Amino acid sequence: MLSLTSEFAKSSILKKITPIDQFLNQVETMAVASDHADTTKICTHCDRAIPSSNIDLHYAHCSRNLEKCKLCDDMVPRKHAEEHYLSTHAPVTCSLCSETMDPEILALHKGEKCPKRIVTCEYCEFPLPAVDLFEHQEVCGNRTELCHLCNRYIRLRERVAHEVTCNGVPAEIPRSTREAERERAARRPPPPPPQDISTRRLLFAIAITGIAILIGSLLFQRKPDMSEVN
Repeated sequence: MLSLTSEFAKSSILKKITPIDQFLNQVETMAVASDHADTTKICTHCDRAIPSSNIDLHYAHCSRNLEKCKLCDDMVPRKHAEEHYLSTHAPVTCSLCSETMDPEILALHKGEKCPKRIVTCEYCEFPLPAVDLFEHQEVCGNRTELCHLCNRYIRLRERVAHEVTCNGVPAEIPRSTREAERERAARRPPPPPPQDISTRRLLFAIAITGIAILIGSLLFQRKPDMSEVN
């Protein structure tokens, strides 16, 4: 059973080794096997320490088949250089907001900075795009809920602070607006009785009529006097 486990571990490690690493390891192994006391030299192409006896063979293969990535300094096969760039370094587009960026920051962008990432309102836990969160919470935070300890209506944005300071002393039981209006109306003094408009009009008409009769009688009395004078 132990041998099977060891073989499986070895096979897993070998799967992760690239062909380039296999070649370089073979060169190093051959050199060490031939002469354990052999010194090493640094390959001017890949900057790896290579046994002196194999440096020429290594350099010929290395410079012909490999090139160093200018962005990450990894040695990659020349025929796969473009593929390496596209899969590792080429700018990528955010699937949420279509912004282009380096692949290294895509995960951070989607998790913390993308304006269209989905977040939840801290008051109602409703999911919505981050760009709309501020406006939503301005409205949602002004909604009120009844505190069952003190019977006061508290704004949601003030709920946490209220829970810390609430002394639990019940306030007056909240009443509806209609009930409060009825009580205020009951406390108002009764309005004065309305004046009888029809009676006022009748008295005014009688007064005008009386004045007209008086003036007419005076004029009638003066006419005979004028005839006697003539």
